[in-house]
Amino acid sequence: MNLTVERSTLSGSIRIPASKSHTIRGVLFGTLAAGRSVLSNPLDAADTQSAAACCRRLGAQIDQLETRWTIDGTGGVLPADVSALDVGNSGTTLGNLLGVCATGTAPITLDGDESIRTRPYSPLLRSLEQLGATVERAGPNGTAPITIRGPLRGGEAAVDGTTSIYLTPLLVACPLASGPSVLRVDGTMNEKGYVRMTLDWLEAAGIEVTVNDDLTRAEIAGARRYQPIDRPIAADFSSAAFPACAAVLAATSDVVLEGLDFNDSQGDKVVFDILEEMGAQFEIGPEVIVHPSDRLRGRRIDLSGAPDALPMLSVVACVAEGETMLENVAMARIKETDRIAVMREELTKMGAKIEERPDGLVIRGSALHGADVDGHDDHRVVMALAVAGLIAEGTTTIRGAESIRITYPTFVSSMRSLGARFEEIEG
Repeated sequence: MNLTVERSTLSGSIRIPASKSHTIRGVLFGTLAAGRSVLSNPLDAADTQSAAACCRRLGAQIDQLETRWTIDGTGGVLPADVSALDVGNSGTTLGNLLGVCATGTAPITLDGDESIRTRPYSPLLRSLEQLGATVERAGPNGTAPITIRGPLRGGEAAVDGTTSIYLTPLLVACPLASGPSVLRVDGTMNEKGYVRMTLDWLEAAGIEVTVNDDLTRAEIAGARRYQPIDRPIAADFSSAAFPACAAVLAATSDVVLEGLDFNDSQGDKVVFDILEEMGAQFEIGPEVIVHPSDRLRGRRIDLSGAPDALPMLSVVACVAEGETMLENVAMARIKETDRIAVMREELTKMGAKIEERPDGLVIRGSALHGADVDGHDDHRVVMALAVAGLIAEGTTTIRGAESIRITYPTFVSSMRSLGARFEEIEG
């Protein structure tokens, strides 16, 4: 599918969809629990459905209604007759299931789409091997397809802190190991919001983890049992970044974003702090009211805690006066695409003055024009380029826009309700 975008002005209100990261954790934790878990208002999207399909293969009974998913879990016992799992495009599902599958004795092969097969998991695999797992097969740099088996015995493991996906699966799996575990992060832990989210789910499931303040050391008892969880799924700050930034850039009157909870642990809520520091104006209460912005100022932005925000903030930086540096975000190169290289390439086609650095981007205020750009099968790249098209002169055509369905299937309809001139073209 291609998406064409014309310069637009925005106003009105929309509800932000549920969090992908929370929903996938809910499905995984419900699968590991003994008993029935209930997720209220989960996200129904390609990535969450991939997680549910894999967990069904592992023995969970999952009943999906529009606003309520129930999960009858396995008690952490893996079936002996499952040899392969397909995670689709979901890196969160792949990483966490590598940990889960390392707790059983039968080898399981995990694979996914072409994008998944480019994502490196070797640091996670090394940590799991230190805890007793056996990696029977993996591609270069720990890419899928990956075949892994346990049992997981516990012990001490060094952890790469580059991204949360190298730590979170260990936090999920170690309670099911036969003995206690100590996890030590080498250097700084990035993406701390996602780690705290996992710790919150663990606490809700009755699993105690002792961690230090900077999340670089965790102590976890083994031979534990997950308890069922009944909880609503919070709205997604990662998804909210796109309409929020679009409102800052293109609104002519207030835009209201409904459903966001700023007490939630999601790291991407920092996007609102960044926008405010750049000059955006909004009110945060039961709903977020974004006011039209006359002037944005460039600044240095450390994205080590919110790398998923890089595509959208690179577009915002094009409108800001002066220079903006998006830095400390090298982990953005190992997401669905190399988002640093991709955003430099595609925004350059639209007239952006943008320079690629090893750990980020330098962007100077630029007048954007419409262009034929490639979404690289990356949902966040597509949505960022769609927002860029709202403020560009002329028509922007984004190829490969169907990837939006991975995490924000209602993005096009929601943005249209605000006044965005979007047209979907199959082919």
